[in-house]
Amino acid sequence: MVQDEPTGDVVASGGSAPREKKLNVFARIALFIRQVFAELRKVVTPTRQELGKFTAVVLGFVVVMMAIVYGLDVLFVWITAYVFGIPAA
Repeated sequence: MVQDEPTGDVVASGGSAPREKKLNVFARIALFIRQVFAELRKVVTPTRQELGKFTAVVLGFVVVMMAIVYGLDVLFVWITAYVFGIPAA
């Protein structure tokens, strides 16, 4: 791991760089926190229209999956009842 000078990011070394001293636990925690904040700066929040579209897509997908699972459940119940039979009451 090599620390990139301009941004402070840690990147994998190509093998040609000499081994650096391992950071202590507090330095690793600080580096992790800095990297988390750097990643959070890259996050783009969706607009209201995009959020509505994404929500509709997810809800539509969930409804379709529920229908498939329900259909398979009904099919397997029917197959099980046909194979094993239901005793007459």
